[in-house]
Amino acid sequence: MLTSAVMKRSDPMKTKLTLFLAICLLLVSCSEELSNTRRYVLTTATTGGAYYPIGVAIATITKSQLGPSHGITLSAISSAGSLENIKLLRDNQAQFALLQGPFAAWGWNGEGPISRPQEGLRSVAAVWQNVEHFVLMTNLAPTGTMQDLGNLNGARYVLGARNSGAEQTGRYILDALGIDYERSMSLAWMGYGGAANAIQDGNVVGMNVPAGAPVSAITQAMAQMGDRLTLLQFTQEELDAINEKYPLWDWYEFPPGTYPNQNELVRTIASPNVLAVRSDVPEDVVYEITKTMWENLAALQDIHAATKDMKIELAVSGLGAPLHPGAVRYYRERGLNIPEHLILPGDDRPVAADL
Repeated sequence: MLTSAVMKRSDPMKTKLTLFLAICLLLVSCSEELSNTRRYVLTTATTGGAYYPIGVAIATITKSQLGPSHGITLSAISSAGSLENIKLLRDNQAQFALLQGPFAAWGWNGEGPISRPQEGLRSVAAVWQNVEHFVLMTNLAPTGTMQDLGNLNGARYVLGARNSGAEQTGRYILDALGIDYERSMSLAWMGYGGAANAIQDGNVVGMNVPAGAPVSAITQAMAQMGDRLTLLQFTQEELDAINEKYPLWDWYEFPPGTYPNQNELVRTIASPNVLAVRSDVPEDVVYEITKTMWENLAALQDIHAATKDMKIELAVSGLGAPLHPGAVRYYRERGLNIPEHLILPGDDRPVAADL
């Protein structure tokens, strides 16, 4: 009887001990799983343009395809755009970034708004086209070309949000065209959605919107304003002047109906956006993410119309910074011809510390 009683009293103790050991094993297992997960951040831009939703799509596809099999996850965050993204890469607050093409070139060379070369900056791919949309009230656009921006007589024009990629590339383009915008315009600083509202309210006469087409802010403005708004066109001479230092831009056409009340073809220019990465991200990670993005391109194109012009054949075109070895490996497998200047000797040695 006594033995039986002792055994009965010990059963709860055995149960607790078994439960404790099971919890310990579970925690160890979870800890090992977490330590094996390689987590990376992709920085994009404000939520009003194409960068953020496309960045979220790339991150979601990466996480779903590579999380279970390779322990690689990617999370997209919003930012002020390309200039901030260079800083986030430099400080390792993000490991991947979407950049406007000129910013990749400026970052690598330490030019434009970027004071020193970012030696650890690498390209993954030229992705969708960043299309230049310079919009102006029709009554101020007698020629319908970029030269109309030099004759605004102090009218308020939105070049972009302060310190944004739109501001910096807008300044670069206007400088290349010899347009004294500081004299001809009263510059206003707004994001895309705010600028579209300001045009409709009569507070500004136009806006600069570099983004994947179609852009919702311009769709909104042109739907409300009709033929009172004009999308400015570029001439061959203007394209040549812009490409004189960095040959990044090419022609881009808006067929009639791309935007509301747009009844004729509009000829503008575009440069590729760039998916960039820190050089110290492991080669296998960049290889797998590059492969996953291109092999799930149809899914990406279903998510955002701006990615319709993404093509693997153009993946290494218009890049201003050298490729990461992981991307080189994938493109060689696909048989792409990679220009020599995009491959750095010994680039498989990661850069320590900052970019």
